[in-house]
Amino acid sequence: MPLPADSKRLRMGRYSQKGQIYLVTSITHHRQPFFSDWVTGRLLVNHFRKAQQEGWANTLAWVVMPDHFHWLLELEKKDLPALVLAVKSRAARDINTHLGRSGQLWQRGFHDRAIRKEEDLLSAGRYIITNPIRAGLVSRVHDYPLWDAKWI
Repeated sequence: MPLPADSKRLRMGRYSQKGQIYLVTSITHHRQPFFSDWVTGRLLVNHFRKAQQEGWANTLAWVVMPDHFHWLLELEKKDLPALVLAVKSRAARDINTHLGRSGQLWQRGFHDRAIRKEEDLLSAGRYIITNPIRAGLVSRVHDYPLWDAKWI
């Protein structure tokens, strides 16, 4: 399947810097709701945690939605594309095994936004945490099982 016309723009000028905070978003292939089941979503979360344990990133907040994730992180030792590729590929292997399937789990690439100011960090954290409410999945964030934030 060819890449969407704007996918090259996601890679152009991408620069990652150790110590920089990023909001990363990645979407499942054809927006399939693989993470509607929280057990499957936890498999992805395990790889966010593994990246932190291995010293690649310091996780500040995350939410796993049925067909995508948002991950707020401070980059530690890898460059951002290498980190996201590692997390997505490791998670895909585990998730495909769990679901008894094979094939592509993720859309190619990812979206990232560097967080430069303290107020942007707070705004990004709120955006992540309230994503399930905006999507109409729950009326209270504490009713959604696939999120966490360092501050809560």
